[in-house]
Order: sequence, then C-alpha cells, then structure tokens
Amino acid sequence: MHSHHHTHGRPGDTPAAGVTSTDPASRRRALVLLTLVLVPLALATALGMVLLWPKAGEVSSSGASTDTRNLTYPEATVVAIAPYECPAANRRPDENGNIPVTTCATVQARLETGPERDGIVTVDVPAESLRTGLKIGDRIKVVRIFNHQSGPAVYGFHDYARTMPLALLAVAYALVVVGVARLRGLRALIGLGIAGLIIVKFMLPALLVGNSGLLVGVVGAAAIMFVVLYLAHGFSARTTTALVGTLFGLLATAGLGVWAAAAAHLTGLGDRDGITLAMFNHQVNMTDIVLCGIIVAGLGVLNDVTITQSSAVWELYELAPQTSARKLFGSAMRIGRDHIASTVYTIAFAYAGAALPIMLLVNVYDRPVLAVLSSAQIAEEIVRTLVASIGLVLAIPLTTLVAVAVVKAVGRPAPSPEAPGDQQPTPETVGADSAEVVPAH
Repeated sequence: MHSHHHTHGRPGDTPAAGVTSTDPASRRRALVLLTLVLVPLALATALGMVLLWPKAGEVSSSGASTDTRNLTYPEATVVAIAPYECPAANRRPDENGNIPVTTCATVQARLETGPERDGIVTVDVPAESLRTGLKIGDRIKVVRIFNHQSGPAVYGFHDYARTMPLALLAVAYALVVVGVARLRGLRALIGLGIAGLIIVKFMLPALLVGNSGLLVGVVGAAAIMFVVLYLAHGFSARTTTALVGTLFGLLATAGLGVWAAAAAHLTGLGDRDGITLAMFNHQVNMTDIVLCGIIVAGLGVLNDVTITQSSAVWELYELAPQTSARKLFGSAMRIGRDHIASTVYTIAFAYAGAALPIMLLVNVYDRPVLAVLSSAQIAEEIVRTLVASIGLVLAIPLTTLVAVAVVKAVGRPAPSPEAPGDQQPTPETVGADSAEVVPAH
C-alpha cells in the first residue's frame, strides 16, 4: 500500500510542492526577460492613449450635423391605450386593391422625467411595438423635439424604458460573480468597469474625431488587457505570461483584420445605425469602425484562453516538476487544443445569435445561401468570427511556449529523500490528456 502526499500552493506566485525557487540569477533573468517585453509595450500603450486622446471640445465639434432642435428622451408611464386600425407597413395591396391593415394605438403617458414632468402627453405607438404586449403601467421612452422658433415641444414614441430590468440583472450578475468567485470575482468586476470607462471615455471619442480605427482599437484593447488581467489575477509570472500571449493574439487579430476588412470591402454601412452615424458625423470612417469592432470583439475570449493556458502550464509543472520542457509543452498543448475546439464554437454561436434577426430577414427574401453569406451585415459577422478565431488559435501555442520557458526558469525540483513506500511522480506519470498524476508501480 502506497501513500502519496502532495502540498498544493499558488502556482506562479509561490513555490509549489516539491519546487523551490531557482538561484537568484535564474529568477532574475526570467523577470528581466518579461520586463524587457512588457515595459516597452506598456509605455507604447500609454503613449498611444496620450496621442490619440481627443482634445477638449474636439468631440463636440467633430463634424456632427446640428440644427436648432433639441432632442431629449424622457421616460413616461402609460396611463391609457386606444387601439385603432392602421395600414400595415411593407405590405402590398391584395387582388382587390385593398391595403392590409393592422392594429396601432394612441397612448397617453405621464412624463416621469424632463421639463414637463408629471404632464400627460399623447403619442402614437406603431404596430410592431404594440404587438410586444404594451399595457397600462408600462414605462416607455418618448422623444421630445423642441424648437424655440416653432413653439412648444412635440412628443413621439421612441422605445420601451428598460432601466429597471437592466439594473436588476446587473445587480444579480454582480452578486452571483462575487458570491462564487469572492474577492477575485470582485476584482474582475472592477476591471470590467474600468474597461468600460476606457471604451466610453477614450475609444469612442477617439473614433468620433476620425482617428485611425486600427490604432484606437489596438491601443485601447492593450490598455484594457493590462488592467483586466493584473487586476483580476494579480501580479505574477503566470499572469504576465498570459498577458504576453494576449497581446500577441491582439496584434495578430489586428493585422489579419486590416487585410480582411480591405479584401471583403467592409464598409460598415450594412445596417441603419451605420448609415445614420455616417450621415451625422462626416469625420468617421466606417471601415475603421468595423476594424476597431473586430479587434475589441475578440478580447474576452482571447483573455480567457491565454490565462487558462498559462495556468495549465503551472499546474502541470506543479504535479510533475521533473518533466522536461518539451513534454510539458506537449501536455499543455493537448489541453490547449481542447480549449481551441470549444472556444471556436463559443465565438461562432455568439455571433450567430447576435445576427439571427439579420439572417431571418435575408432568408425571407429567398436568396441563395452564398448571396446571403456575402451580404454586408452577415459578411461583417463572418469576418469577426474568423479573424478572432485565428487570433486566439495563434495565441495559444505562443502563450504555452512562453509559460514553459518562464516556469522552467523560476522553479525547479528540490532534491529530497523519498520516504519508505513513497513514489515520486516522474514526467512519464503525467497523463497524456489530463493534469492528473498517476502513481508509478
């Protein structure tokens, strides 16, 4: 009967069981190498943000069309609904020349915000919005159009008000994350908030003033990764390794995205929002918007695979510190290949879900499959999926290679006598497809 004793620590942060730090010179060399790689990248990211950051007042005068009207979107509560028949949109007359009709509604609503708060306004609600189940007591958003030269404000129906359900979902999400992941989950949420600030305060204004979408995307995404990775996972060689792999995947995604956007002639004008933006801001390059979107879209999954791959290397090394670098790389890549397969599905299905209404609409027109896939909106989703997938696939072997080099430099097995009846793990005892140690007999 054999007894096995393993002590598990924090791989990459403290020496693992049976592993002691290398001599100071080896550890210093590893840290210097990582520093030489990351410090220039961090400085370049900070410099890029400084150079690309819009100057005060530049965004408001960035070419957006303006007029004397003042549009606001106050919220209101529905107090009365009066349905009526109205012509159906985009429907042809029947054989007798009769235009098909549908049900619209005239709605009275009490304003909850805005200058005329507590006042009652009357707005027409289109059939498409009424069919979703509008009822008395629902909160809606109305558009307030005010022109001081033409009298009082005019109101129209804009959309449903979703502030409360979105807030409840956000609170529930935060509670679940913190409840399960505890302090690390809280740090991840803080990092997500900072990432949102980088997007809203830096990337969007920089794009609106006409800065390069490629530069804004790369610099903004790099800044997000520096913050998110270190804040969520702490300062360690393992996290630094994952960051190196993430930045490499980010650059690969950006480079491939430049070619794909040009080769596929992605104009960003495939939907109404893109056309509206191009009309209201003449400095915005819509192709640059698409390119920046491609870069940002793959960040989450890229971060996931690199931190997981880096952690896998440290865990495998902890279980079998005598494993050679080649075998350690091979074992970690077997895990990486499984991750690649599942992650590719994740990206594809996420984009398919987002583009489902577009695909249904195009399918209604009964066009050939190839024509549907090459349409502007679908093509953008396909390019995002393929470019992001290629970037993360390339990032996995590089992250694994860097992680193996670092872990072999900062840790080594410490010679210790075997207790009677004990067996020490060897490289050959590490499972081929898992990180479980199998006792040698």
